[in-house]
Amino acid sequence: MAAPALTRLRRSVILNVMARPSVKENIVAAALETLHSRGFNATGVQDITDAAGVPKGSFYNHFESKEELGVEVIERYWQRALASLSMLSDPNVPPLVRLKSYFRSLDEISRKQKYQRGCLIGNMATEMSGQSRPIRERLAIILAAWSRGIESCVREAQADGSMRGDIDAKLIASFLLNAWEGTVMRAKVDKDRAALEAFEKVVFTSLS
Repeated sequence: MAAPALTRLRRSVILNVMARPSVKENIVAAALETLHSRGFNATGVQDITDAAGVPKGSFYNHFESKEELGVEVIERYWQRALASLSMLSDPNVPPLVRLKSYFRSLDEISRKQKYQRGCLIGNMATEMSGQSRPIRERLAIILAAWSRGIESCVREAQADGSMRGDIDAKLIASFLLNAWEGTVMRAKVDKDRAALEAFEKVVFTSLS
């Protein structure tokens, strides 16, 4: 084979390999979907590898246990969530408007899922906090970071007078996140946005 043709063939092979998702990535992506829709305890390793389209044995080449995978799935979900959290720091939008828009955007995600899945972080916290220390500890770190992201916006709202300032911003942020997770759980049960409407009306009427 001529040298230029051989070079093109090698380049084609390399590009095909690079474009192909890794087995580990396939497993994590499949696990995120299956754990979110079914829950941790109701999902087996076989369910995950079947969804990923890989042999079950390959699972243990990348993860020591389903628990280890669970921690990575939570982290992957959180990294996606950070994209929407960034709207809370937009200086071109008043802080109180940002807060309302943020929670409405979260509700829009739930609405698109027809309120079937709920929040993976909340689901895992409810199901696994008493069963897995690594999962509980990772969830605690994420919830603290999430609360801090909300807190920063709350402080701005207090500074411009659009939100009451007689309650500590950290406390308000924690309450907002806790109330939101309860709202998502109720919406998952009722399969509608009534809980979101109640959340928005009560929370922002009380805090403004």
